[in-house]
Amino acid sequence: MRTDLTDTTSSKINKALVLGRRAIGTPAVGMVLTLVIVTDEENAYDALKAANEASREHPSRTLVVIKRVSRSPRDRAKTRLDAEVRLGADAGSGETVILRLYGEVVDHAQSVVLPLLLPDAPVVVWWPVNAPTDPANDPLGALAQRRVTDTYAAEQPIEELIARADTYTPGDTDLSWTRITPWRSMLAAALDQVRCKVTSADVEGEEFNPSVELLAMWLAERLKVPVRRSSSGGPGLTSVRLETSAGPIVLDRPDGSLATLSIEGQPDRAVALKRRETAELIAEELRRLDPDDTYAAALKYGLERLDEEAAVTAPAAEDPAPDVTAEPAGEPAGEPAPDSAPEPAPVSGKKAPAKKAPAKKAAAR
Repeated sequence: MRTDLTDTTSSKINKALVLGRRAIGTPAVGMVLTLVIVTDEENAYDALKAANEASREHPSRTLVVIKRVSRSPRDRAKTRLDAEVRLGADAGSGETVILRLYGEVVDHAQSVVLPLLLPDAPVVVWWPVNAPTDPANDPLGALAQRRVTDTYAAEQPIEELIARADTYTPGDTDLSWTRITPWRSMLAAALDQVRCKVTSADVEGEEFNPSVELLAMWLAERLKVPVRRSSSGGPGLTSVRLETSAGPIVLDRPDGSLATLSIEGQPDRAVALKRRETAELIAEELRRLDPDDTYAAALKYGLERLDEEAAVTAPAAEDPAPDVTAEPAGEPAGEPAPDSAPEPAPVSGKKAPAKKAPAKKAAAR
């Protein structure tokens, strides 16, 4: 059932919801929360589709706030609120209200949303795109217990992730963190199978993917080891390698659906690790409404600190160094007399240590 309301108010929308429930024979309100989606016209359809699928697990009243941009000064001076009320089969397992704001009311969306919230029910605000820098201080975000953003959709994902760390407030979360839940579960289960000490880690994924950074920070924060990030062609995360005292543990997913878990001394195992749809991600976030302390600890670990810790493992790539010292080691044996005979050799005290250093390295080999 759909009801279109043009140039309306919040009280008229509430009245349409009551009349709609009576018309379809469900006067009772069975929703468990209010999900507020703040988006634009371009992304509204995909976000609403994901919310409707998630409502099968979490029946909710979904309020879609679309801020329409007026082109001319005359249109911007006109304040109007249009609404579309969906009930029954058109709204999944809950109720849906699409709000289109015009004019000055765009800057006061909270005054439109507040009367439509379910009484005594938690509120979750989700920004699929164009999330505010500080979600907790946003007028709509201040109404919610949980605030969901998606840095993957940002123009500068890594810079956006750093901004999230600076403005984090308990209750904030991000879908880039939700995407790595299966990876974290699989890596934790793999470490439970082997008695070992992790010495370093390497996380590989596509460039400018905040999930790669979050997984690297989570490993560094929990394991207290240096973690490298490597770039690949994707899709998403492609591989995680843990160097341990019992041999490497590798979780590799080159195709975005099927992964291979390799543990030293055990046969390789195929693991279902497909990339999940947005509806599954939102459904997971709606299962918990308390602050995510693990996400907060990983986010606040800091990308700068991650770079400093990862630099500890950089010398491992400098294998050609012994080959360079091997050549000078043979030269003193061929020309000992000409170099030692002249007087300038003992005068320049810097040359003698230079010849002794390669000899010590050669003896050490």
